[in-house]
Amino acid sequence: MKTKAKPSSAPKKRPAVVKKTLREPIWQLRLYVADRTHKSLTALANLKTICETHLKGRYRITVIDLLKNPQLAKGDQILAIPTVVRRLPHPIRIIIGTLSNTEHVLVGLNLRSGK
Repeated sequence: MKTKAKPSSAPKKRPAVVKKTLREPIWQLRLYVADRTHKSLTALANLKTICETHLKGRYRITVIDLLKNPQLAKGDQILAIPTVVRRLPHPIRIIIGTLSNTEHVLVGLNLRSGK
């Protein structure tokens, strides 16, 4: 005698759905300076302004004083200061100067196309 399977009262398990969140990457920037000179302070202020305007909440700036840590210049091949290095997102980008030309910085960091 055949028995019929009784319908289960337990709910059927559905496959887990993975939520994909489109998180924007955190921009990792290094600003190489020499002490607290006028040019160094200007570069930092300009970089903060640009980041707050175009990367609000999505950036991290590390200031590296080459007078205190000159050996750190070798890693990013720093030849002049102030210099900002975009470490992430890739590719690495480098801009030298006080960053006062906002359009040049935006194109250099690849935040805006040069067209």
